[in-house]
Amino acid sequence: MTNDDARKYAPATQRNREPILEVLLNVLPPNGTILEIASGSGEHAVFFAPRLKPRKWLPSEPNPQLRASIAAWSANLSCENLYPPIEIDVCAPVWSVEKDASPRWSHFDDLNDTPMTAIVNINMIHIAPWSACLGLMAGANRILPPGGILYMYGPFKVDGKHTAPSNAAFDESLRLQNPEWGVRDLNDVADAAKTQNLTLVKTYQMPANNLSVIFQRI
Repeated sequence: MTNDDARKYAPATQRNREPILEVLLNVLPPNGTILEIASGSGEHAVFFAPRLKPRKWLPSEPNPQLRASIAAWSANLSCENLYPPIEIDVCAPVWSVEKDASPRWSHFDDLNDTPMTAIVNINMIHIAPWSACLGLMAGANRILPPGGILYMYGPFKVDGKHTAPSNAAFDESLRLQNPEWGVRDLNDVADAAKTQNLTLVKTYQMPANNLSVIFQRI
């Protein structure tokens, strides 16, 4: 198998990457390391990293096949601010990037001196148990400095209601696949964030009835 053979494709990435980039350019801190949680195929990482310099982009993914896809997408991209994917289980009590993890950055020495200023999470919490959302919030609380940004993208209910019939149908299909999955209510997500010193500062309407949701570490 060649490196390129490991590449996986997520069609939605081609449709949403430009609108997401526009929001990221508005909300991300101007420098530092951006940790992407649940990077999936890696198509977002290779698109965002060169367009978000001088920020450093660190993808992560628990699935080894998807980490291979991220590496394959990165192989032909000459981009010094994009780092190889690391393994992070969002529900773990300590992530591999934390100060208490040993070794912290043994494989990326130059990241030791670059503060982690933001976390980006795209299309995860609705195709994962609720515990994944709680783990994401807890990790953001541990890792981000005051003023740090947690960016989330995906479908959400608002005040207990779906924002479009297509989202309601999507929610039903997710729950049929796994009862622990489903489109989350933004109020529930914001309440979970509050318990971890994160405050909801802005939402952006996005194509295909999705939202960009911006939290800030207080």
